[in-house]
Amino acid sequence: MGENKERMLAGDWYLPDDPELAADTERRFVLCAAYNANGGAAPADRAGILAELLGSVGADVRIRPPFQCDYGRYISIGTGTFVNFGAVFLDAAPITVGAHVQIGPNVQLLTPTHELDAERRRAGWEKAEPITIGDNVWLGGGVIVCPGVTIGENTVVGAGAVVTRDLPAGVLAVGNPARVVRRLTE
Repeated sequence: MGENKERMLAGDWYLPDDPELAADTERRFVLCAAYNANGGAAPADRAGILAELLGSVGADVRIRPPFQCDYGRYISIGTGTFVNFGAVFLDAAPITVGAHVQIGPNVQLLTPTHELDAERRRAGWEKAEPITIGDNVWLGGGVIVCPGVTIGENTVVGAGAVVTRDLPAGVLAVGNPARVVRRLTE
């Protein structure tokens, strides 16, 4: 494994313009293109592409195309999860989605972060922080989840919210930045 990929996986600053990472991106490009072009294919064919693309995918997972990701192999999706049209999962760090999660259209799960210093940012430095979504979570349409965020099980995030910090289990959160507005009965 090359230095930049090793640094990326360790959560350290790395340069993504690297031949090894480019090869991983090309693999993802081919598999995402195949998946997105086969929206009308048999469910078993689509499931086979997802199994090859993603690090782990549970039974009865449904992802409506188009779906985009950075690498795919750092994404784990639990049983019975549904992902609607236009999802973008940037997985430079692990993205873990629990079981029976509902993800609305145009949701973005974004693990990369960029250098605040303009000179280092111009040089291309970035790092990534994992995202974890608990079981039975519902992310409404257009939700953006930022790097390093964990969302507890049974939580609902309202459409258009931008989740910049962890959310506990069993709450309703809305807004930009997302804030808890009430506890949900379980």
